Amino acid sequence: MTKAALFALFSALFAIPHAHAINGAGLELGHGNDSTEMARVSARWDWDKRWSVSDNWIASGFWEAGLARWDGDGINPQDIWDASITPVFRLRSGISKFYLEGAIGAHLLSKTHINSQRGFGTSLQFGDHVGFGWNFGDRDRYELGYRLQHVSNAGLKEPNNGINFHSIRFGYNY
Repeated sequence: MTKAALFALFSALFAIPHAHAINGAGLELGHGNDSTEMARVSARWDWDKRWSVSDNWIASGFWEAGLARWDGDGINPQDIWDASITPVFRLRSGISKFYLEGAIGAHLLSKTHINSQRGFGTSLQFGDHVGFGWNFGDRDRYELGYRLQHVSNAGLKEPNNGINFHSIRFGYNY
């Protein structure tokens, strides 16, 4: 990832708190297929709803809007910008700070190939992820988690190679 792109992503992360009604922000760094590196900044809007799943587990959710940059590798590599909006469902234990999460959302890519071998067919993509993490700090303001994400076009157009990312996410709750 170039220093300028990383600086732009960090700058966006610090600008997010000034937007209206945002409940949190995140920074995610990951590695994907074909040695693709990924960095994402995100903003979160809580649903302000909680559902009791059992005596010890509570489900909740939020909207997450993200902007990511994928740095391609391989033959004829390209860098891709990825804008996304995703409803995220989170399951949290009432007796610990551990959480599980899952999501399916929409992504819009700036290009349809990351390199000569991996094409996405269309700019419209769907992304799903599963993850886990921990809240910590005063009033659980901080989050540290892992996500496994898959992005593909769900068979809308060929090629549909898709891409998978393993990432570490740091979040801050306002």
